[in-house]
This record gives sequence, C-alpha cells and structure tokens, in this order.
Amino acid sequence: MTMSAPAERQAREAIARIMRRVWERGLLAAGDGNASVRLGPRRFAITPSGMIKALLQPEHVVIVDERGRLVEGKGRPTSEIAMHLAVYRVRADVQAVLHAHPPTAIALSLAGVSLAQCILPEVVVALGAIPTAGYATPGTLDVPASIEQLIRDHNAVLLERHGALTCGDDLEQAYGRLEVVEHTARITHLARQLGPIAPLSPGEVERVRQAATSAGLIRAAADCATCGVCRK
Repeated sequence: MTMSAPAERQAREAIARIMRRVWERGLLAAGDGNASVRLGPRRFAITPSGMIKALLQPEHVVIVDERGRLVEGKGRPTSEIAMHLAVYRVRADVQAVLHAHPPTAIALSLAGVSLAQCILPEVVVALGAIPTAGYATPGTLDVPASIEQLIRDHNAVLLERHGALTCGDDLEQAYGRLEVVEHTARITHLARQLGPIAPLSPGEVERVRQAATSAGLIRAAADCATCGVCRK
C-alpha cells in the first residue's frame, strides 16, 4: 500500500525543509547532499539531481520506484539513489535516509581518525559507534556496496572522503543523528589537539547502556571498536 496524496505531499515538504536546514547549518554546500522518504514498499520520494539545496522546493522532489526509475516529477533523481535504495533494502525499519557533507566529520575521515569508539556517553545512547565505510567513487554502485553491511547495525555511517549517511523513522530523526555525528566529530577534533583521547571503559559503557534502557531511550545496535560491550 502506498501513502495517500496528503502523506506524499508531507514527504515532499519534509525533504525540502530538511535539506534547507542542512544547508543553513553548513553541513553541505550548493547542490551537495540528498534525502529520501519511503512512501511504500515500491515507492520513494527523493531529491533531484543537481538542485541547489537552498532553493529546493517540494515540487522539485521526485518519486521513484524500488529500482530507482522515475515515476513522478521532472528531472533526474539524485545520482546517489542506489545508496538510498540499498538502505531501504536491508533495513525494513528505516523510513528516511539523509546524506550530507559535514566538514569536520569528512576532515577526520581524510586524516584516518575513526569515530567508531565510545567517547561521549550521550553518543553511546544516541548512536553507539559511528563506523567509517571505505572510500568509494560517489555516484557509483561502489557506494552502496561500501555501506550495506555497516548500515544493517548502525543508524549513522561516515563515508570516507565523502560525508555522512544517517537514517531513521523520519527525516527529523535522521537530521538529528546527522547533527550528533558532526558535533561528535568537532569534539573529537578539539580533544585530539589537546592530547590523547581515552574512550569510556567497558564497564562505564555498560552502565550508560543500562541507564538508557531504564529511561526508555532507544539506541542503535552498535559495534564498538574498542571494548566490545555493544556486541553482546
């Protein structure tokens, strides 16, 4: 069953609103970045190719099927459409996908600095580890291949030299996760300038997870690069 016309209109509006917000926050430039919303099992709303995100309007958003073929709208869907469809294919729970170019997060990937460790308790709750997918040429099928395994167990993935991919129940949640990624990257960058960074101990990670569970907070399944607590 596909979404009703009002729900589809809401999806278009959400994509335009979120992409403008991402641009305003400096998390992408010009025509960079893309976003999508699942409308049904074989129908998705997605950003068009080449559109400057500050100028994106709901009517610019296109509708595609599960193979990326244009169903409604003018222009072509984003060249990163295969990446979005790969997320929906392996994550039945995901309703929205967001890709942007957060500067600090990209800079850390260029320097080979990983965010796949538990440093901040808030991030343990919100995202867990943030892994980095190996470099893949943007716009090619190498990109979805590089993230497919990681996105199964994470709601945020860095793309080496390319940006960040987040997903969620809706675009607001995906956007919030994008902010967490860049905020974590900034803190990591600043801390590394002051000295070595010690990750949270396995015991503390477990305590944070238990406290989050008791509070009814939902966190991502994660694969911690340092202590292995999240693999339990």
